[in-house]
Amino acid sequence: MLTALVLLCLGAFLLLLQLRIRRPQNFPPGPTPVPFFGNLLQLDRINPLKDFDKFAQQYGSIYGLFIGRQPAVVLTGQKIIREALKTQAVEFAGRSDNMMVSHISKSKGVVLANYGESWREHRRFALTTLRNFGLGKRSMEQRILEEVKYICSHLEKSAVKSIDPQHLYHQAASNIIASIIFGSRFNYQDEYFQTLITDIERLARISIGPWAMLYEIAPVLRIFPLPFHKAFQYYRRIVNHILKVVNEHKKSHVTGEPRDLIDCYLEEMEKRADQGTTFDDSQMVTLLLDLFAAGTETTSSTLRTLTLYLMTHTHIQEQCQREIDEVLGDREHVTFEDRNAMPYVQAVIHEGQRVADIVPLSVFHTATTDAQLRGYNIPKGTIIIPYLSSALREESQWKFPHEFNPQNFLNEKGEFVKPDAFMPFSVGSRVCLGENLARMELFLILVTVLRRFHLVWPEDAGEPDFKYIFGGTQSVKPYRLTVQLRKPVNLQ
Repeated sequence: MLTALVLLCLGAFLLLLQLRIRRPQNFPPGPTPVPFFGNLLQLDRINPLKDFDKFAQQYGSIYGLFIGRQPAVVLTGQKIIREALKTQAVEFAGRSDNMMVSHISKSKGVVLANYGESWREHRRFALTTLRNFGLGKRSMEQRILEEVKYICSHLEKSAVKSIDPQHLYHQAASNIIASIIFGSRFNYQDEYFQTLITDIERLARISIGPWAMLYEIAPVLRIFPLPFHKAFQYYRRIVNHILKVVNEHKKSHVTGEPRDLIDCYLEEMEKRADQGTTFDDSQMVTLLLDLFAAGTETTSSTLRTLTLYLMTHTHIQEQCQREIDEVLGDREHVTFEDRNAMPYVQAVIHEGQRVADIVPLSVFHTATTDAQLRGYNIPKGTIIIPYLSSALREESQWKFPHEFNPQNFLNEKGEFVKPDAFMPFSVGSRVCLGENLARMELFLILVTVLRRFHLVWPEDAGEPDFKYIFGGTQSVKPYRLTVQLRKPVNLQ
């Protein structure tokens, strides 16, 4: 009996020794990890950002964590984030190949693709094609303004009652990027459109939830029929949805006359057919999904945040409207160029992006090689977490870091200025592809809506709640919106 007990204790000791997480030599300091879980149990599951702040206060602007047995380095504050992602861009431009979302997408496309030639080619293709389809030009303005008509029409019909603007903004942002990708917008009630959006939302929820974390830290669980398998099912459904449109394009597309991004990709495939290219159907579908998802969530969530703050800070809304009226006068439409004459509106929009803090932990990077940062060793494959939220509310960088105040983006003369700490889309070689599109959408949509409507907090809605729901992206809690017509504006 004693022998068996000794052997059991010895076995348990050896197992713990085997599971013990060893901190690499000269690795950044950080909290002590526990076997199997690493530091995950020390992070709040609902919202870990306060824990990230606490660790930064204790260990400094760079510290080490373990996600299971996987080492990770957290970068806090705009200086070290820029130093790592811009000054040492190549060393820290990788993506993890152990995350569930990477396995689902097989690391294709651009957002989750591994750093290398395929990623560079597809990112270059996407940026060039977006520019060719009018990004930053008048033709893109027309696409956005066309969608704004549907937003305003919906708001006008709902003027006598309160609505939840979440789906309206989400569908509008989806439709704008869909017009570039698929060549046409969808009716908001379109079954194909609704199914695609719903499946993407479901995929996102699982991919950033606790089951995804278990998938990553306990590979042995992958053989069991657990909920994370649904994420793979949703992804296959999304792929099949997109492939239907791709196959229709293959039948109707005319070389030299591209209607949208799909046609452009098909032509690129034809050009590279004899070159052993990485351009193929599976890469195309993942790229389309990347653009569709990235071009939707950031814009719609920022619009919801801006709407909430403008409803509850009426003096800011009124000052925006005075500036809009003064600049546009009797003109029928706003143009993106008008932003240069609207410093206050620009400041409000950027302040909305800052406080919305949509992707507080960015998309995780990895070290592509053994590297050094601030004198610490960063082994190849280490996860790099740019804590963007820390820069967006860094006390030394902002006049009013913890409140919604457009003065954060205005100088003493009332001119629009953009501090270095403003990085809601990250920085460096993997900065968000949709940044320029989002800037154009936010300006044109907000100006048009504010020109036509007063945004009003419903009388029966109680006190506004400015707390956030944390996830892969962060968003304000659901709320109701009431609008009042300001004056007739011809949107036709």
